[in-house]
Amino acid sequence: MWNPLFLMEKIELKIIGLSYSQTQSGAYALVLSEKEGSRRLPIIIGGFEAQSIAIELENMKPSRPLTHDLFKSFAESFTIKIKEVVIYNLIEGVFYSKLVCDKEGEEVEIDARTSDAIAIGIRCNCPVFTFEHILSSAGIQLEDEMDEAEAVSSEEAEETKPPKGNELSAMSDEELNRLLQEAIDKENYERASEIRDELNKRN
Repeated sequence: MWNPLFLMEKIELKIIGLSYSQTQSGAYALVLSEKEGSRRLPIIIGGFEAQSIAIELENMKPSRPLTHDLFKSFAESFTIKIKEVVIYNLIEGVFYSKLVCDKEGEEVEIDARTSDAIAIGIRCNCPVFTFEHILSSAGIQLEDEMDEAEAVSSEEAEETKPPKGNELSAMSDEELNRLLQEAIDKENYERASEIRDELNKRN
């Protein structure tokens, strides 16, 4: 079946962050970034999927296979190769994705929730792609954020700018978690990653 998406240029993404969201109970922010660019694509996902992604990113091995591990084992048992994950549409805030698979030379596309697709994709070491219209509508341009920060008054900038470097190490976990949530709420993922790294060092 002819698919018009094949005519569109795909943009490869990488995972740069996974943080807990206090604004949405049980939800997490999965942050993707252009592999060759500065735009960020934040996606809100559920707790189970976030845990599954985090376990694989940290190379942890659960005592029993999770659902996404089972899917991978099932695919391998029937010689199905997961080639790539494609985030192909965004409708009313919901991202639509698919797994592109190969079965004995035949390409098959499987519709999936984005969180599930990425959880499976990282287990199969396959790339994640999206299209320009997705990044244009939902992506965050870091350079634009910097320009906006320069436009506010120096007093406001001082109040909203989280401490960095050695200043972060002097703060309590509670203060860091509060700053982390503020950075996520403002969609400033560059600063959020610095705060998250400081928290990770303590665990």
